[in-house]
Amino acid sequence: MPPKMGSVEETVLSYINQQNRPLNSQMVADALAQHGIKKAAVQKVMDTLAANGKISYKDYGKQRVCLANQSQFEIPDIDELDAMKKENDQLQADVAVIRSRVSELEAGVKSTESNLTLEAIREKTAKLSSEIEVMESKVDALRGGSVLVTPEERLEVQGTYEHRLGLWRKRKKIYQELWGMITESMTENLKDLKEEIGIETDEDVGCNIKDHSNLGAKKPNRGH
Repeated sequence: MPPKMGSVEETVLSYINQQNRPLNSQMVADALAQHGIKKAAVQKVMDTLAANGKISYKDYGKQRVCLANQSQFEIPDIDELDAMKKENDQLQADVAVIRSRVSELEAGVKSTESNLTLEAIREKTAKLSSEIEVMESKVDALRGGSVLVTPEERLEVQGTYEHRLGLWRKRKKIYQELWGMITESMTENLKDLKEEIGIETDEDVGCNIKDHSNLGAKKPNRGH
């Protein structure tokens, strides 16, 4: 059941006076929709209130807004305004302090959330303890003289290394011969030519085949 017109008028007037700012009928209707008051009823009441001098209308282009009757409000004197300003400044300072404290608390909450729970700490401790045991067993094996690489495995790895090193030397030699033939009669800057066609040599990247050649296992000296 819609509210009575008398109660509608009182509700609308009370809201306009409480807000004490420019309002149009749609704004008032939206705010009072929870009371079952429709826009048409709001507009009718506002027209009646304006006719009775309880509110006033102002036109801004095509927009019409209503204003509360300012004569009903007490106008503070200069001292009261100064007191209100000081109170407002103090309230703003209090708000700034509270916001700062809230920021500190939020940072503390985030820090707490990022920390591991007791259960997670226990799980991580157990995992690390297991890893330590594995590493200690390996260390004990090394201390006990365990053979990690057999002579046969060492020879196999050394043979593979020397084979690939030989392929490197062979391809490097082929490149040098071809590059020499191609550039033999050229007069332009060979460095610029390399950059233009995208050639990078071992030397360009700071790699020296001799350094790798010296990594080969030394052959044991045979005593007489």
